[in-house]
Amino acid sequence: MEIKIIKHEKDASLVLKGRFDFNCHRDFKNAYMQLLEIKDLSAITVDLKEVLYMDSSAMGMLLLLKERADQAGKKVILGCGGNTTVRDLLAVVSFAKLFEIT
Repeated sequence: MEIKIIKHEKDASLVLKGRFDFNCHRDFKNAYMQLLEIKDLSAITVDLKEVLYMDSSAMGMLLLLKERADQAGKKVILGCGGNTTVRDLLAVVSFAKLFEIT
């Protein structure tokens, strides 16, 4: 999986492309930890538009990100765009109760 970090003034995006599974755990954690350390950052969007596959470990990674972001006073947004496969999967596991999904 490819992970691209895009920083804006008060928010940032993690743009993911490819398979989001346990194999990318370390890279995903390293990417979001960089963002959690930025004091002025208020929100992190995880852009899932180009994710081809997500497994349960990916959902666990998102939950861990949310927990750490909450502790840091930052909001996590999941961006699905037109990716109906990912959007449907997030709906099945009721992630809309925990995250803002756009």
